[in-house]
Amino acid sequence: MPIITLTTDFGLKDHFVGTIKGTIHKELRDAVIVDISHQVNPFHIQECAYLLKNAYKAFPEGTIHIVGVDSERTPETTHLAVKVDGHYFVTADNGVISLIVEEVRPEKVVEISLPGTVQDAFPVLSVFVPAACHLARGGTPEVIGKPFGKLRHYKEFAPRVTNDGDTIVGSVIYIDNYGNVVTNIQRSLFDAYRKGRSFTLEARNQKLTAIHDRYSGFINFDLDRAQRRGPGDLLALFNSSGYVELAIYKSNLNTVGGAATLLGLDYRDTVFINFQ
Repeated sequence: MPIITLTTDFGLKDHFVGTIKGTIHKELRDAVIVDISHQVNPFHIQECAYLLKNAYKAFPEGTIHIVGVDSERTPETTHLAVKVDGHYFVTADNGVISLIVEEVRPEKVVEISLPGTVQDAFPVLSVFVPAACHLARGGTPEVIGKPFGKLRHYKEFAPRVTNDGDTIVGSVIYIDNYGNVVTNIQRSLFDAYRKGRSFTLEARNQKLTAIHDRYSGFINFDLDRAQRRGPGDLLALFNSSGYVELAIYKSNLNTVGGAATLLGLDYRDTVFINFQ
């Protein structure tokens, strides 16, 4: 049976996530349900897309992804089942698909229309779960909806290259659980313009001249502990998804804070890479 994943902004305090899982198991007793995240900031489509974009490819083709962020149906936003890159996404037409799979054309898109469904305040339960269970049983999208031709397109800010290739201007796209700041500057873009040159990464009043491959990469372990950099120090690295990230080594948001708070950076704030 295909895996069903859940990505929502419901949090874990309330009953919503448990109710969704219980209803799926009532329909499909042996269903495999995987939580991607329930801590998406409320209605934050871009944050939801970042998490799903970097997670869905880890699952086998045929996986069904329920996207429970900004999911209410309105005259301007319908409910969709989208097959793209071998995966199914059950979601509202709120632009999230265009952010998850920017370079892949959907194989199939249907507007969900389930007989007898009442539009209520919990569409993830009343609409998305039955649709996902139908697909998990091997049902086709055409049975639960009609073809839908025009997905809402939402284009995230892309980094800009200026000064004849000497400067990359990027933006903050995500802040993780540790307060680490993820930018939209990907390693491939950085490598394409670096051309062996030295550089300075600037964020607020901080400047860094190295980008590492892991969090501990900035530590010189040949030095005595008292002399080397370590916990509480700022670094830049290419994270596991290939984006430039700013981090405080072994940060703790409950004590010293993370890179976002210490640098005063938030979503869409600007960072620069200047090549010399």
